[in-house]
Amino acid sequence: MARIIEITAIDKPELIMFAGLTEPQLRNRLEPEQGLFIAESPKVIELALSGGCKPLALLMERKHITGQGSVIIAKCGDIPVYTGDREILAQLTGYKLTRGILCAMHRPPSRTVEMICNGARRLAVLDGITDAMNVGAIFRCAAALNIDGVLVADSCCDPLCRRSVRVSMGTIFQVPWAHISSICQLREQNFKLAALALSDMAIDIEAPELLAEQRLALVFGTEGYGLSDSTLARC
Repeated sequence: MARIIEITAIDKPELIMFAGLTEPQLRNRLEPEQGLFIAESPKVIELALSGGCKPLALLMERKHITGQGSVIIAKCGDIPVYTGDREILAQLTGYKLTRGILCAMHRPPSRTVEMICNGARRLAVLDGITDAMNVGAIFRCAAALNIDGVLVADSCCDPLCRRSVRVSMGTIFQVPWAHISSICQLREQNFKLAALALSDMAIDIEAPELLAEQRLALVFGTEGYGLSDSTLARC
């Protein structure tokens, strides 16, 4: 059963996961198995729970304990639920909570490129996309277009950062994804690479030769300059 804890001071060490850690610290690059992420809003939290993510603690406005947060509390089991008025929570987090609920969760186990490619026909590959909202939006589009998986280069922002998770509306827990060190790994999995870039060599994305490909990976580049010359040369 969840433990309801009233927040009387915003500098308590047990609240550091909600306010005192940067995104890289939450991710815990040195020990990723110990990493955390923050899910925001009831819908996103429920999708994360459905996707197998393990909750660590909840933070919510007092009114939600018996309201829209009650179902989430019931699903999370014996974890602390920190609560208080909207104003004191805003002091803690530095912003007004979207729909009044945050959940700190353990990062799910990482997948490999091979796991994502297994049985897949259409993949999206993100290279150098640093805006968290863009990453979240791409996951929403991938879910809508029935893309089999997303591969994220190390040059991208973390798909599990708070803003990316929120903008994805939880689809980040529905579309399988993994980090990729080199797009050359996809050739080893018999994928045709299609660079989404303005070029004199560009062809229509609905060209018959592309539609006929059994395994196709669409490569998306950075917001500012698109795909680098080195990436284009590999496609």
